[in-house]
Amino acid sequence: MEREELRKLIKIWFEEDIREGDHTSLCCIPPTQMGCQQLLIKDTGILAGVEVAKEIIRYFDPECRMDQLLHDGDAVKPGDVAFRVTGKELSLLQIERTMLNIMQRMSGVATTAHRYQSLIADTGCHVLDTRKTTPGLRYLEKEAVRIGGGMNHRIGLFDMILLKDNHVDFAGGITNALQRARDYCRAKNLSLRIEIETRNEQEIREALATGIPDRIMLDNFTPERTAEAVKIIRDYGGKYIEIESSGGITLDTIRAYALAGVDYVSVGALTHSVKSLDMSFKAVK
Repeated sequence: MEREELRKLIKIWFEEDIREGDHTSLCCIPPTQMGCQQLLIKDTGILAGVEVAKEIIRYFDPECRMDQLLHDGDAVKPGDVAFRVTGKELSLLQIERTMLNIMQRMSGVATTAHRYQSLIADTGCHVLDTRKTTPGLRYLEKEAVRIGGGMNHRIGLFDMILLKDNHVDFAGGITNALQRARDYCRAKNLSLRIEIETRNEQEIREALATGIPDRIMLDNFTPERTAEAVKIIRDYGGKYIEIESSGGITLDTIRAYALAGVDYVSVGALTHSVKSLDMSFKAVK
């Protein structure tokens, strides 16, 4: 994410939390009193959000100084200290919750992505995220997926064409949807990749016959049906077509899909069902 875009978000976060003032801190902490707090890890997982934390601190009080001990992508455990921040105690107290909220969320996403990817690391298959993200936090959650070892599918509706079941049904079928997507890209002079979701072997064969898709998604196939679909696509010949599995894939089933021969497995749970990583920002005395 571009720095200016991130700073716009940070401004919104602080307006949401502080408004006209942190009355709790203002009533009992002298304005010039200096102190130090440290980011203490209380859970096992993958750390993410350190670079965002730096920008949060820099935005709120440029005079605060961070002593960084760990980095984004590091494996962490209870008792680890990611960094220490020295500055005005009023600033540290007002930064605390916003910074923790973002880091806990991002670390939870990174940890989840790491768990999924580690199960298929030896297969050549990659776990993908989806657009099932928290509104306003998509870029950060997708960055956390990358930090955890996963890959991004697409950022939004603007950087790839993904024809899903509703598009296909509204367009009048697989062939119509794909031909319209190709014609649209040509008319608009766009070099967007085209992916189409398929629900059965008939739709797969119809998509292949057009020669248009760069990627075929197998939606809600079992691992056994996935292996059969992969054979159909690979036996078709022509240009190499990427294959993606999607639909309710879990930690228990992801390896079976990877072993069926797909290139990617997309998992909405990387971002929509994540447990935040526990951590705290404690005063150092």
